[in-house]
Amino acid sequence: MAQALRPNTAGGLFATDGKPHPRQDALLAVTLVLGVTSFITAMFHHLHLLSSWTGLVGIITGAYGQWISETTRERFGLILGIGAAAIGFFLGMAHGGLFGGLFD
Repeated sequence: MAQALRPNTAGGLFATDGKPHPRQDALLAVTLVLGVTSFITAMFHHLHLLSSWTGLVGIITGAYGQWISETTRERFGLILGIGAAAIGFFLGMAHGGLFGGLFD
């Protein structure tokens, strides 16, 4: 049980296996930024274009990040980003969609 008391200090914040994962960390950061942007802008009815597009791109980048992720910490952050992006995407679609108001 000694390993349970020892902190994992082998790698950085997102690399629990001791190896750098720059592509996965970049996808994680992009997914989180897109998810938060989509979630926040979904609260405003007139920003439905921004929330729906950032949500859609956030879902796609998060899904690709999940596909190539290697650690649990990456997957956890990606799931948070995908969830926020999905909520923003669905609310943006409910408020007018991807092209709402652009084409008559």
